[in-house]
Amino acid sequence: MTPAVPRGPLVRWRVSPGRGAWVPVALVCAGAVAAFLWCGVSARDLCAFAAYVLGGVALPGTLLWRALAWRERTAVREDGAGRERTAAREDGAGAGRERTAAREGGAGRGWAAAEEVAGGLALGYAVEVLAYIPARAAGMPLLVVLPPVVVVGAFACVPGLRRHWRREAGGERVPVWCAWVLAGIVAFLIGWSALFQFRVPVEAGYVDLPYHLALVGEVKRHAPPTMPAVLGEPLAYHWFVYADLAATSWVTGVEPVTLVYRLAMLPMAAAMVVLVAAVGRRLGGSWGAGAAAAGVTYFLFSPELVAEVVFSSRSMFTVWTSPTQTFGALLFAALVLLLTGDGRTRWVVPGVLLVALTGAKATYLPLLLAGLLVVIAVRWVVARRVPGRWLGVAGLTLACLLFAQLVLFGRGAQGMSVSPLATARTVWGAVADVGMPEPASVSPVPLVVLTGVHLFCLACVWGGVAGLGRRALEPAVLLLLGIGAAGIGATLVFGHPAESQLYFLEAARPYLSVAAVCGVLAAARTSWVRVAKLAGTGAVAALVVAHVGFLGGALERVVAPYLVLGAGALAVLVGARRRGAVPVVAVLAGFALPTSVRDVAGHVLPSAQWRERLIPEGALEAGRWLRAHSSPDDVVATDLHCRHDWWQVCDSRHFWVSGFSERRVLVEGWAYAESTLSRARPFVRSYLAVPFADPGRLAANDAVFRAPTAANVRTLAQKYGVKWLFTGINPELGKYARLRFQNGTSSVYELPER
Repeated sequence: MTPAVPRGPLVRWRVSPGRGAWVPVALVCAGAVAAFLWCGVSARDLCAFAAYVLGGVALPGTLLWRALAWRERTAVREDGAGRERTAAREDGAGAGRERTAAREGGAGRGWAAAEEVAGGLALGYAVEVLAYIPARAAGMPLLVVLPPVVVVGAFACVPGLRRHWRREAGGERVPVWCAWVLAGIVAFLIGWSALFQFRVPVEAGYVDLPYHLALVGEVKRHAPPTMPAVLGEPLAYHWFVYADLAATSWVTGVEPVTLVYRLAMLPMAAAMVVLVAAVGRRLGGSWGAGAAAAGVTYFLFSPELVAEVVFSSRSMFTVWTSPTQTFGALLFAALVLLLTGDGRTRWVVPGVLLVALTGAKATYLPLLLAGLLVVIAVRWVVARRVPGRWLGVAGLTLACLLFAQLVLFGRGAQGMSVSPLATARTVWGAVADVGMPEPASVSPVPLVVLTGVHLFCLACVWGGVAGLGRRALEPAVLLLLGIGAAGIGATLVFGHPAESQLYFLEAARPYLSVAAVCGVLAAARTSWVRVAKLAGTGAVAALVVAHVGFLGGALERVVAPYLVLGAGALAVLVGARRRGAVPVVAVLAGFALPTSVRDVAGHVLPSAQWRERLIPEGALEAGRWLRAHSSPDDVVATDLHCRHDWWQVCDSRHFWVSGFSERRVLVEGWAYAESTLSRARPFVRSYLAVPFADPGRLAANDAVFRAPTAANVRTLAQKYGVKWLFTGINPELGKYARLRFQNGTSSVYELPER
């Protein structure tokens, strides 16, 4: 049997029963309110949003989470030692580890309140999305409130369910110190968001936010959704997060632009912090391990020793720029928490989370399936049997994955393709200071070398995995290792015109961090003072090497600093063989510390960052006027396609017309259309240089704005069903269409009846 979790310093920390853990939570909530008000969110919108998220999503979700978990824990108590022996036979050392953790005050003492609320919020979002889709299809989107009303009413009226309004008596409390640590991480996210997201005007926001806004409007008005910026284009994209935002907008009356640019992602990000720590607590045996896992997840990054050359380990700071990633990460973290538990959670909660994850983010299901297959394969080799629950979850995951790819996404790949070492090709472009198409024809040798450096950089962040030893045979740990290996492998094997293959690595980041922390605890054979000294030595070494000028060609100058650090780590490994893996892991982490400190500080310190306002100030007003005076089924035409008119090619990431108006546009921006990405040639031509797939439609569209005539206006109306024209100041259009709205930057015309 695999040995129990070593009783290192982190594992021995006891759970504090004090109620002071709610103080940092209250302070963070107050800080969030102050930040939103400071950044211009109205008190009315803030109150409505908070009331809906707490009462309509988190409360029913938490009640369901508690009810299912309570019943399963009751069954464990009733069966007693017999069930524990069965679990030990099925899961090997995992059950023994959980019993040890229970004796030490760790993961075996039931759900903590923070876990219940965070997991309940994820479950509540899943139920909301799955309720909204049929409600929207039926033309009654406000029916989305029915499930939470039924759940809360049932738990209030049914005697057998009322006890779930209170926490279980044997449940664990988050230690006060740990609550402060997790609250500090959330506070950091709030501060960074307020400075670099909330305070930024909508007109100068991140380039992709209008795209997300347009999809919210599409899912709010139509079912099934299509791509709103290109009429009739299938939406081969994960869109369930937009169903959440659409439902929230319907119920609360909060504008989609406020949800996308300000409010919606923060509850998901905060719950994600708690869930990462909860997974770390369950596998590491204490909240100390959970806090360490959260710290590594959010604040430890690959060492950057050469300017302009990044061997990325990704970060969690895509909270606002990628709502799909944020939403998918939350659902996935709740699912992993259930799967790494004691194995007795009923199927309903994982099933609901899996179904919601199907359309939430395409990245996660392949990673989960890979992790489950690793568990099944290794447990079959080690124990000659596989617990049925792993096979069942794997089968359900495969079914969801096939449904997503074949039905939901219509077999679209959104530009993702098998392209080995594509990430290294991008790095080579920075190393050699060359642009396309040179990276497409580089020889494999430098790509292999750069990939090796990239893996070394990842080892600096997650080298603790090497200390797992026999703990790596536990099913829960195997699941995390499989997810992590799949995330790294997908980053190396796949390619995407916009480097979206790196989202696989970002998705796996929390679980590699948990596994690394568990490995350090399992291999701890030296004092933590010595570990700190070794990490400090590594940090000094990284700073020195980064400022040494190495001779040679471009590749040699980039690789040499990492070779020097690698040789130093190898020397530490040879000299500390009897102390286990912890010394070399400490040195590797030290290599990453200078970059991590710089990047973390850079997220909150004032900077001279400048964002160009590519959206005219009157655009939002014009879009809302059009929304108020048109039907959701009306089609709009515009001549606004390019973000940069002065580029040699059209940067067609232009989506604010469909975003602000919540109307389908004949052709606005086509950069993210499946018909565009499927024609992009990685490293040969940028997807931004790919022309529109239907040049005839584009020509007919633009002719009306460049040289309007009665004939081409009639063609646009009769052939394509256009009713509205959205443009800048164009007096010529007034001869053939009725001017309905105009301000200093935008005009809206209505075409005559066909």
